[in-house]
Amino acid sequence: MGKRAIFIRLQDITFGYDSARDVLRKLSFTFSEGGRVGLTGPNGSGKTTLFHIIMGLLKPKEGEIEIFGKKMHDEADYRGARERIGLLFQDANDQLFCPTVAEDIAFGPLNLGKRHDDALKIVRETLETLGLSGFEDRVTYKLSGGEKKLISLATVLAMKPEVLLLDEPTSGLDEETTERIIQVLNRSSTSYMIISQDKGLLAKTTRCIYRMVNGKLEGV
Repeated sequence: MGKRAIFIRLQDITFGYDSARDVLRKLSFTFSEGGRVGLTGPNGSGKTTLFHIIMGLLKPKEGEIEIFGKKMHDEADYRGARERIGLLFQDANDQLFCPTVAEDIAFGPLNLGKRHDDALKIVRETLETLGLSGFEDRVTYKLSGGEKKLISLATVLAMKPEVLLLDEPTSGLDEETTERIIQVLNRSSTSYMIISQDKGLLAKTTRCIYRMVNGKLEGV
């Protein structure tokens, strides 16, 4: 097997929301093609912050970020990276903003240049994968919390990213739906990182697990 490409490289990342305390402290981490990584740790330890820094939603005080072999300097760099990395927010309400399910899921593919008919095909296929066929015309804000979580995941999967960053993808979901997501991930060829406190989920879907401790990642 050939050498796997490095998708994400973080070097000595330091970040704090205020001057009194750094959430991340000289954190270094490398994520390669084919990676299936779990991230765990106490609430407030910096797991979500780490994802947001990778996506350019937060800017570190110090350190270097390289994504797909390119160093990230400004918003233009991150725009290109976001077309290849899908972020599932912890709160589905931060992800969904269109009136209907189909519009929300089609938004990403359309912005990537897909034709309208092709985008609708992707909507149907993605919903079917998640066991949600027939949800196309459902009004997004009327969905249950669990349904919103699944539709949020659908919006990310529909863009067919090379990397998935999934922040608590099964929180608030019942056992049957959680198992469905596990099956989707295990069948996928996409590289991914998952933040979760669910040890069972991580055991079934990841190959290695890191714990956030004192602003750094330690292997479990």
